[in-house]
Amino acid sequence: MPSFHIVSIVIAPCIVFLFSWWLTRRLCDQESALHLLDHPNERSLHDRPTPRTGGLAVLLSAGVGFGLILLSDVVTLKSVDMWIMGATAVLAAVSFCDDRWGLPPLLRLCIHVAAAIGVVVGGGLVLEAISVPFAGEIRIGWVALPVTVLFLVWMTDLYNFMDGMDGFAGGMTMLGFAVLAYFGWQSGNPFIFVTASVLSAGAAGFLFHNFPPARIFMGDVGSVPIGFLSGSLAVLGMRERSFDLWVPLVLFSPFVVDATMTLIRRTWKGERIWEAHRTHYYQRLVLAGWGHRRTVLVEYGLMLLCGALAVLYHGGTEWQQAGVLLAVAAVYGGVIVGVQLVERRVRS
Repeated sequence: MPSFHIVSIVIAPCIVFLFSWWLTRRLCDQESALHLLDHPNERSLHDRPTPRTGGLAVLLSAGVGFGLILLSDVVTLKSVDMWIMGATAVLAAVSFCDDRWGLPPLLRLCIHVAAAIGVVVGGGLVLEAISVPFAGEIRIGWVALPVTVLFLVWMTDLYNFMDGMDGFAGGMTMLGFAVLAYFGWQSGNPFIFVTASVLSAGAAGFLFHNFPPARIFMGDVGSVPIGFLSGSLAVLGMRERSFDLWVPLVLFSPFVVDATMTLIRRTWKGERIWEAHRTHYYQRLVLAGWGHRRTVLVEYGLMLLCGALAVLYHGGTEWQQAGVLLAVAAVYGGVIVGVQLVERRVRS
């Protein structure tokens, strides 16, 4: 296992955490110029106007930490790394405009697609093969480019979809990217290690003010670029042999499975999938009477379990990897049944 400079391991994350904590607190202040409010509606889970620019604190603090690490020469940015960071910055700027003025859904989607195409075509970030236990790497040929774009757009948007409960997206970012940083360190990939570690630290500082009852939300300015980074680092890690694609999919499965299953269910029912709703599994638990705190604590437990399963998969034999994937399927089968049982008890 490689050793990185103390700046990247200890000093920068500590600075990021403290700066994020301080800046998030400032953004909660009604006198802040960036005090943009999210007003409750029939599709939201909160009942009072709440600031929604907390993602700025996460990204700006992570950017400061990343800059400090660059100065220490721990990371040498490659072309694909710069494309990822550039696209992330564009998405953050556009998403802030969406939080501030509101942008049409189609325009937002087009920008998300353009960002994905940019890193795929410009940076060469392409998912060329998918690893399957006992089958090895299955190359996907000419569909690799559109599949990668679709994957990046879906990871970008699902993170945004799942940012609807106090402490949820902040917790997934803190825990998920912390484990992703471990994989970057273990495989000797400094860009993944540094990017994931500063994001995790930034989310930890933000979470102090976002844990139920939340004083501030992440907003699109945070959830959209962070979702894009989760997808980009997943593809980058597989391309650079740091891990295969199942590792980040298992790691971020609390978001991936809920968002994907909900989209499939709503599409099957003929609902307008581009409209906001309250039918994600986590939303259904909150509405069934569990509340934000209890639901998010259970979700944290699920995140930790999935992090452990991702580590087991990464270091396992093919039989163990297959067992991990079966375990993940069983876990989410249990989650779906559990949510339905909770709802039945409420109705009865």
